Amino acid sequence: MVEQLRFTRSEFKRGLEGLTDGDARRRLQPLNCISWNVGHLAWQEQICFLYGGQKKILFPEVNRAYAYGAPACTPPVEEVISAWQAITAAVDPWLDSLAPEDLLKNVDRGKDFSSYMLGSLLQRVIYHYWYHNGENLAIRQALGHTNLPQFVGDIDREAPYRPT
Repeated sequence: MVEQLRFTRSEFKRGLEGLTDGDARRRLQPLNCISWNVGHLAWQEQICFLYGGQKKILFPEVNRAYAYGAPACTPPVEEVISAWQAITAAVDPWLDSLAPEDLLKNVDRGKDFSSYMLGSLLQRVIYHYWYHNGENLAIRQALGHTNLPQFVGDIDREAPYRPT
């Protein structure tokens, strides 16, 4: 599961390659802009894995600006990518420490959120990335970008199926 999350993150990042700050901040309503989507996924990793798993918050402003239901904004893309990278880097050692039985435990994400079994939460985060990756690529197509990723990258090499 952790390997699949890392692969999904790399595909999300691949979908951002060549994106300018101006285009990342363009909002094609009713959609959020791409830079907001990056901040939103940084928020999800922070609330689910940093807070839920470790009771840490690196960027309180990410929780305020990019939580589910937060008002639309158009942040600088480098700012949100930097926060996303710092959050995922802080999450990774904890993810590496997980044993299979840990995925059956519930994770408490705080008073405003439901508790989820960690394995289900990992799946939720992975699927959320794919949702926004597709949305970001659709926005980029609408903006006239070409030569975008067409399909899932090298999953056979980077994150192949491994029987348990």
